[in-house]
Amino acid sequence: MSITGTLIIQMIVFLILVGFTMKFVWPPIATALDERAKKIAEGLAAADKAKSELSAANARVEEELAKSRNETAARLADAERRAQTIVEEAKARATEEGNKIVAAARVEAEQQTVKAREALREQVAALAVKGAEQILRKEVNAGVHADLLNRLKTEL
Repeated sequence: MSITGTLIIQMIVFLILVGFTMKFVWPPIATALDERAKKIAEGLAAADKAKSELSAANARVEEELAKSRNETAARLADAERRAQTIVEEAKARATEEGNKIVAAARVEAEQQTVKAREALREQVAALAVKGAEQILRKEVNAGVHADLLNRLKTEL
């Protein structure tokens, strides 16, 4: 065998191998590479989509947190206003009740003063009558003396 014949046979075998590879081996490899590239592209697209959804979700969470903070602050302010109103109402009621108690005490003190004055007048009148009886035991006109004592009682 000559080198030329060997070279030609090797070229024919190489061409058959290339043809076989191109017909039977290369299509599955190309399909697998295309599928892999497609999966990688889908994965990257899904990652980008997830990243944008995550950003949108973070924005919504921040918005909800801000809204919640505002509502909480408003409720706290409203509760403080209500508490202040309740305190003011309680103070007003306490002042009113205190004024009523003071007024009732004044009325009662005035009534007791009037009763004491009346009792004192009665006692002064009784003492005056006793004193007058002792002084005037000798006089007989008791009606005139009683009239004088009644006038004295009203003057006191």
